[in-house]
Amino acid sequence: MLIEIKNIYKIYNEGKESEVRALDGVTLSIDRGEFVAIIGASGSGKSTLMNILGCLDVPTYGDYILNGTDVTDRTDRQLAHIRNKEIGFIFQGYNLIPALTAYENVELPLIYQGISVFQRKERVMAALERVGMADRFGHRPSEMSGGQQQRVAIARAIATHPPIIMADEPTGALDSKTGKHVLEILHSLHEGGSTIILITHDNGIAATAHRIVRISDGHIVADGTREEVGF
Repeated sequence: MLIEIKNIYKIYNEGKESEVRALDGVTLSIDRGEFVAIIGASGSGKSTLMNILGCLDVPTYGDYILNGTDVTDRTDRQLAHIRNKEIGFIFQGYNLIPALTAYENVELPLIYQGISVFQRKERVMAALERVGMADRFGHRPSEMSGGQQQRVAIARAIATHPPIIMADEPTGALDSKTGKHVLEILHSLHEGGSTIILITHDNGIAATAHRIVRISDGHIVADGTREEVGF
């Protein structure tokens, strides 16, 4: 099992009148090689779930085993190391560094990993090539369209060869044609062996996944294939 969370709670202002249970006893397992969409409306808990699955946040209660390692009580520094090794992130807002070129943005996580200069060059160009952006390696984000920036963000996510790609509303800021192309890249990565976790509020986008997990009010209310979930 690649991901296993058991009885996860994320509670804000616990014990007070203003208590909010963003996650309320969530249990979920994801196998290596799956393509899973986590869908829910704004405020459903899907972003909180993504933050915990991505080791960007820690649960109030519960257990999380990631790729055989218990990550429940790790320090921020340990979690940062785990994120860099295990997960490639793709965000709606791209999160590219404006002053850096496409090449430098993709190279950054490899520098953190201590990869040699020669290997970095090989991996960066291979990742940019895979998303069709090798010819724009010297361009800064301001010189690229939204779709091009998102493709560079995908290249950055895959350059470290992580077992998990986590995409948070990756088409949210894109037009439908460009968004479709980004989804095609994600499916191509899945076919290449990556485990994809796609966070979305859009039924149409979720329907492209092989497994759909629906979350509402901090609870998983459906989990299965398109047919089983009722798409």
